[in-house]
Amino acid sequence: MPQPKPQTAAAPGGYPENPVLVRAWRGDWVESQHRGVWALTDSSGRLIDSAGDAEAKIFARSSLKSLQALPLIESGAAEHFGLSDAEIALALSSHNAESCHTRVVVGLLSRLGLSAEALKCGPQPPSDSRARAELERLGEKPTGLHNNCSGKHAGFLCLARHLGVDPARYLDPAERVQRAVREAVESMTGVMPGELSVAVDGCSAPTFRMPLIRLATAIARVSNPERLAPARRTACERMLEAAGQHPELIGGNHRRLCTDLSRVTKGRLFPKIGGQAVYVVGARGMDRALAIKIDDGETRGLHPLVVALCERFGFLTEGEVRELQPWRASAQRNWAGIEVGRLEVLV
Repeated sequence: MPQPKPQTAAAPGGYPENPVLVRAWRGDWVESQHRGVWALTDSSGRLIDSAGDAEAKIFARSSLKSLQALPLIESGAAEHFGLSDAEIALALSSHNAESCHTRVVVGLLSRLGLSAEALKCGPQPPSDSRARAELERLGEKPTGLHNNCSGKHAGFLCLARHLGVDPARYLDPAERVQRAVREAVESMTGVMPGELSVAVDGCSAPTFRMPLIRLATAIARVSNPERLAPARRTACERMLEAAGQHPELIGGNHRRLCTDLSRVTKGRLFPKIGGQAVYVVGARGMDRALAIKIDDGETRGLHPLVVALCERFGFLTEGEVRELQPWRASAQRNWAGIEVGRLEVLV
């Protein structure tokens, strides 16, 4: 199958004309399609392969939570407050708000002398249907605990306590918590002056806009930290082990690709989704990472694309690909179970 070709970037302020990466067929006709961009790099920042404009800036959203968690470990906050591997995994997660997630966040906040009211991520209905149903059964409303980013925010609060920052100001870009986060992002991505922009994420934390190639480079460094300074290498290794030991905490027990990729590969892959169809996968021991962005922000085409690219670049064994079959491009069926079309991934 022919490779999607990189396209010329749009004028400043516009959007690149990226190639079609996924098509949805109905019968014998293409009904819709998803354009996007992906980049494969190593930890030096070398672009190994790509489709679309890998130099164009995208919002990394939650795909870089590992970078946002670096100061939590490097500062000594995690050690001072005795964070467990489960609590570290939750700091990296975009979770389903199952009880296994919210219980861990509650425990950490309690040790900090804080309650869920300290979380500034905002209430969000649980992503998991069982968790939503249980809240309804109890007659309770979602709180910040149920926000998919509550683990990250609990980590920020832990860092704030350690640095002596007012917990009410832990999201302030001018305070030490978010300054440390930005420094970690700049260092790990290797952005050049003027390449990094900042806006507000869905959880109210600062979110970073950067070239996709810089995001891939950072994840390659996190997942292959051998060349990093000792303290940073140790922090990355702690995060990698935590995610590998607790794949259910970085996503959820039900229908989460991040969890399945980590679980199936026994932590060899370090995956993370971000809002608006951003995805990263670091391959431990390969000095490689993928960063992907679907232009329209929809995940229908994202998940099969992730698996297809991981298969193409040897991130997965044949057996692991078989275990991930539910995530691959497949026949599309209607509510009556009749096959009406298929998804096609162009890689």
